[in-house]
Amino acid sequence: MLHVVHHPDYVAPAAPGSSFPHDKYGLVMLALEEARLPYRVHAPEIMPRAWLEAVHDPAYVEEVLSCAVPPAKERRIGFPVTPRVSRRSQLSPGGTWLAAHLALEHGFAANSAGGSHHALADTGAGYCVFNDLMVAANRLIAEGAVGRILILDLDVHQGDGTAALAAGRDDIFTLSIHAEKNFPARKAQSTRDIGLADGTGDADYLAALAEALPSALHDFRPDLILFQAGVDAHAEDRLGRLALSDAGMEARDRFVAAAARDRALPLASALGGGYGADRMAVARRHACTMLTLAAEYGAAG
Repeated sequence: MLHVVHHPDYVAPAAPGSSFPHDKYGLVMLALEEARLPYRVHAPEIMPRAWLEAVHDPAYVEEVLSCAVPPAKERRIGFPVTPRVSRRSQLSPGGTWLAAHLALEHGFAANSAGGSHHALADTGAGYCVFNDLMVAANRLIAEGAVGRILILDLDVHQGDGTAALAAGRDDIFTLSIHAEKNFPARKAQSTRDIGLADGTGDADYLAALAEALPSALHDFRPDLILFQAGVDAHAEDRLGRLALSDAGMEARDRFVAAAARDRALPLASALGGGYGADRMAVARRHACTMLTLAAEYGAAG
């Protein structure tokens, strides 16, 4: 059984001039329905302001909540922060936090949004408004749900915002495997970064993952994995520079789920990136990742 966190307000209409596919979050749920496999939907609540401000500059939080984000920051984000976008940006961290609590109960759960790993303390960036991964991780640790969290970022773009926000913390380990020459041009320093060459395919990608993840789990010994499960490492992704096939993406997800399951580690995923003219194809990749993670986590070891 897949436990998935979703809210209708994850879907916000695109503002004029915006290229971000705001309908992706709804299409992902349609793709899950297409698969005709069992899943249960859980509705998140907005992340309280105090928890947003525990990670983000209170002045920036106010800008987002009041829909008064300066034009320079909106350009960096990639779209205007409208009331609908503001609400989605508050719901998404709540969804990642809820997915983590569901994972603590069931083993694995997925947020059908989130993965906003470029957002920094005082601004959004790269289609990310609030960094749901860090907001959720900080709250989980502060409330005593867990003591140590590994944030595994397999988006094709480095999780620079997450790395910057987690810098100096010994209770959060950030592992990013990404395309070295892709956005952002200036990388932050994760606990461990693996930058891959353009065109890296299944075999080399999976070898890098097989070397990095088990060693991080062994050395850091987290209580929970938050997985930024972007699908933009796929060969057909419009913004990717890697070359994973459908089978390679599935093998990636099976490896992550098995690594967590075999160590009895709760695993919660967030959507992450995925871009292309065929938005339904992208949504199916996201749905496949969720279903693969749920099936492998629940399989016998």
